[in-house]
Amino acid sequence: CVADAGWITGHSYIVYGPLLNGMSTFMFESTPMYPDAGRYWDMVERHKITQFYTAPTAIRSLMRFGDEPPSKYDTSSLRVLGTVGEPINPEAWRWYYEVIGKSKCTIVDTYWQTETGGHVVTNIPNTIPAKPGSCTLPFYGIEAVVLDAQTGKELAKAGEVTEEDVNGVLAFAQPWPGMARTCLGDHGRYLATYMAPYPGYYFPGDGCRKDKDGYIWITGRVDDVLNVSGHRIGTAEVESALVAKSAVAQAAVVGFPHEIKGQGICCYATLTVEETELLNAGKTDIDAMRKELRMAVRTAIGPFATPDMILITPALPMTRSGKIMRRILRKIASGEEDTLGDTSTLADPSVVDDLILKMREFRKK
Repeated sequence: CVADAGWITGHSYIVYGPLLNGMSTFMFESTPMYPDAGRYWDMVERHKITQFYTAPTAIRSLMRFGDEPPSKYDTSSLRVLGTVGEPINPEAWRWYYEVIGKSKCTIVDTYWQTETGGHVVTNIPNTIPAKPGSCTLPFYGIEAVVLDAQTGKELAKAGEVTEEDVNGVLAFAQPWPGMARTCLGDHGRYLATYMAPYPGYYFPGDGCRKDKDGYIWITGRVDDVLNVSGHRIGTAEVESALVAKSAVAQAAVVGFPHEIKGQGICCYATLTVEETELLNAGKTDIDAMRKELRMAVRTAIGPFATPDMILITPALPMTRSGKIMRRILRKIASGEEDTLGDTSTLADPSVVDDLILKMREFRKK
């Protein structure tokens, strides 16, 4: 596990989990990009690591460098590959499975949060067939339901397999041993955040789709749903449309106030190393690329989802545990650079300064 030890994933799967099960654990600090993009795979080869657990953001960052860095190392010791922290797009899932796992390792896509105390929706290695982008089925004892976001009505009961895909919000109908029971010193906040939105259910704050096989697909945070001219658009949908383009390694989408549409769509995209070199050499036209990316979103979702701003950037602001700090991206898109808030958890604060400059240059055009 290459998470920050201060994050729930870190202390659960670097410290407590392995020790409680009598396992050896390999601890890693610093960046996977130094001295080169093969650092993770060098460690796997040297230490014969069998299980590897990281975030989709890290996977997409490594994808930027192509297949060559991991191909230099023997990763045959790997048996299980895990992903955690956010939904993984199918393109990143396939790269992880085919290039890193050599199409033989189980991908365990784990859905949970600090407040759940452990995995609540996840596949089990060599047991549940995987689908790229789905965290599969609820874990033992977890009664996961799909609710209508507006009415709170159950659209799919726990364990129910429907004839058609069902879209709504994810909720849990019964408690489980690891769930948080309060917020320290503020029980009212706990009730308001997790229990009040849909009385009788624990609400983790995520939208989801349940397919005809009962598999759950996390569509992103409910508060990451944009309302553009009356259309509700999930930021994860737009991000998936962007990273489906071979030139794009990573994307983050946020909303910003728009005087006509209510909310506008701002996309931040990082390119693959190869595409970045072409751009820097003047062999790729950045305006043509923006136009191509806009068309990709229009084609995948619809004209109403056409991005208002697309910022091509070398990097995104990420925490040391590999999560994109979307709050900062929203502030920059909204022109509120003076109120960014706490940035102490950023892995590289200089990324934010670079983004602010790029946004100012973009607005001048």
